Amino acid sequence: MKIITITFSPCIDKTTSVPDFIPEKKLRCAPPVLEAGGGGINVSRALVKLGGQSIAIYPSGGCTGALFDKLLAKDKVTGKIVRAVSETRENFIVVKESTGEQYRFGMPGTHLAEHEWKEMIKMIEEENEIDFIVASGSLPPGVPLDIYAKIASIAKNKNAKFIVDTSGEALKHAINEGVFLAKPNLNELGALTGKPVANGSQIIEAARQLLTETNCQVVVVSMGGAGALFVTEDHAEKISVPKVDLKSTVGAGDSMVAGIVLYLSQGASLPDAVQYGLACGTAATMNPGTELCKKVDADDLYKQIREMSHR
Repeated sequence: MKIITITFSPCIDKTTSVPDFIPEKKLRCAPPVLEAGGGGINVSRALVKLGGQSIAIYPSGGCTGALFDKLLAKDKVTGKIVRAVSETRENFIVVKESTGEQYRFGMPGTHLAEHEWKEMIKMIEEENEIDFIVASGSLPPGVPLDIYAKIASIAKNKNAKFIVDTSGEALKHAINEGVFLAKPNLNELGALTGKPVANGSQIIEAARQLLTETNCQVVVVSMGGAGALFVTEDHAEKISVPKVDLKSTVGAGDSMVAGIVLYLSQGASLPDAVQYGLACGTAATMNPGTELCKKVDADDLYKQIREMSHR
């Protein structure tokens, strides 16, 4: 099974820690950990950790882009790179050691020229026998808001299942064009439907509204520590997760998407794939910084989730 991920706004994630936050004082940081990041990039990285593989399409520019390419190659991710004029952005994550609180500084996306994002689209079009296309993450300046809708159209022409994990107008355009699976959180679901989503029945109602009014086949609503709820035309199911020692939520959603697409690519049923995806997302929260999920944790949590679902 061939899986393609596409990331228009990749970044280098730098994670460090300080004993405490004190204004006007020089704060001594722990040695930083650098990792390639960004929505689709994280999905590709998580797939490798889980024993899968994908082709990651992304732009890379400047000195930071060269470092990004090395970091991604170190993670054994197969990349197809569009050389960009703008520098690849960097994000900064700092943990306050005295409390364990995490502070996340997200830098704005750098401009992507029209010929650059069009080259990324061309790369998708030139790939043969694609089974899944995963588009995840925000859009940088220069990229049109209907870009994911363009990819949805390509996916239909190639008979590929399109999975999208984004927000706002970009998500609206995509689901109106047609996607196999969308993964909004509660806030995003409420914004899409204009309805409150404070409880299970409201979530199901809002998700069913999306299925009725758009060209989306599956809605998986992520609810953090409360688990997830997935809805199709004729099925709705809440999946709970065991409590874990939470260290970081960075990349949890991308790990979840990776688990879902991996299991689907292996022929698993949709409920099993969502359960495994949720296990992967929960496993990611057990690791510090931007480490994503570990297969041993994901597999163990998957067994626990299955046991919980059969009680």
